[in-house]
Amino acid sequence: MNGIALSPGQVDTSHGPILYMEGVSVSFDGFKALNNLSLYIDAGELRCLIGPNGAGKTTLMDVITGKTRPDVGSVFFGQTIDLLQMDEPAIAQAGIGRKFQKPSVFENLSVFENLELALATNKGVWATLLAKLTSNQRERIEHTLETIGLTEHRSQQAGILSHGQKQWLEIGMLLMQEPKVMLVDEPVAGMTHQEIERTAELLLSLRGERSIIVVEHDMEFVRSIATRVTVLHEGSVLTEGSMDEVQNDPRVKQVYLGD
Repeated sequence: MNGIALSPGQVDTSHGPILYMEGVSVSFDGFKALNNLSLYIDAGELRCLIGPNGAGKTTLMDVITGKTRPDVGSVFFGQTIDLLQMDEPAIAQAGIGRKFQKPSVFENLSVFENLELALATNKGVWATLLAKLTSNQRERIEHTLETIGLTEHRSQQAGILSHGQKQWLEIGMLLMQEPKVMLVDEPVAGMTHQEIERTAELLLSLRGERSIIVVEHDMEFVRSIATRVTVLHEGSVLTEGSMDEVQNDPRVKQVYLGD
């Protein structure tokens, strides 16, 4: 396993997809979590993944981030970076970031300090907090605060933020690492309607400057952000297309939408 660190600037996206998986299969005790799955994500694309529980969505993200090793298949970041030859930290450093469903922020620290900590990829927590920020780093934090809509809450303890605000803060922490690809798992679960709308605006604002893969069950939310939707079923891609195409596919209605 290769732990060589690569900076996001080294990713070759001059042609072809920024991320692709081909013929990937993963088995757990005889159960095929992924079954000959192929997926292609373009640079700057916002792609939504949907599918019933057990369809393979989490395993797919685990493979991309190096948490799970496939039995067979290829997974490339850009044209030259073989993710299967890298460990989790190296993949993160190369420019692939992941946000899990449950927000994991430092609740006793301020919103600003959480973003400051996210700058530190190779530093200890206390060393980071004691270090003096450069003007460039401070600008990045300020820009991120504005992007996630938490400028007014910069000095507030993260623990007293609303659920939605914690989700935005964690997205902000991911942005501080400047990923080329963001994997976002069920970002609107448990949110109010207003928070869901704000999250849609946030993710749409990030589209283009980075590629975003969103796993979500809320179909109304998916419709509000997706230009292309991939439906997984039993570890394989069932179909891909626009939200209208996917919702009108008889196979999707049968296996996922309950018709």
